[in-house]
Amino acid sequence: MWAGWWPRPLGPVQLAYVGRLVPEKGVDLFLAALEGLPGEWRATILGSGPEAGRLAEQARAAGLAGKVTFRAPLPSVEMPGFYQTVDVLVLPSRTRPNWMEQFGRVLIEAMACGVAVVGAASGEIPAVMGDAGWVFPEANVEILREHLARLVRERELRETLAQAGRARVLAQFTQKHIALETARVYEGLLT
Repeated sequence: MWAGWWPRPLGPVQLAYVGRLVPEKGVDLFLAALEGLPGEWRATILGSGPEAGRLAEQARAAGLAGKVTFRAPLPSVEMPGFYQTVDVLVLPSRTRPNWMEQFGRVLIEAMACGVAVVGAASGEIPAVMGDAGWVFPEANVEILREHLARLVRERELRETLAQAGRARVLAQFTQKHIALETARVYEGLLT
């Protein structure tokens, strides 16, 4: 076990999406990927927004009502506790003519808490995750489902990705690291 690791609960694999419930976030794609997903899993959609009702209806129509839970956003101080109950975080964003994923803060939060991450190839998602998460082509439900099926099936793989994600955050996304990188940029501009 690695420093900072806490064992995940046994039982169904816990999948999650955290964020706004708007079309560009692709939550409908996540729900579509859950249709027919094999294995023992449960999913939580944590967020609010104008798509909440439509997404809940999509889940009901797909027969996912017993496996997918919709929850209101939590205060930021409660998020580490939430992430400790999650095995895999999915960020299925889709680029729009006027929008693309600029960073994906939830990826950093989840990786810092030892959660495996899967994200769409939208904007900066692949750069944020690096080799510590799995990327799927935007809007490709089949590949997202394949990634999720493998992660549901293989606990050791989830743990390997979780460890890689935490290591990536500690190496590249701490306040100290960001301050040093910012100072380097300023030094470069002054010379």
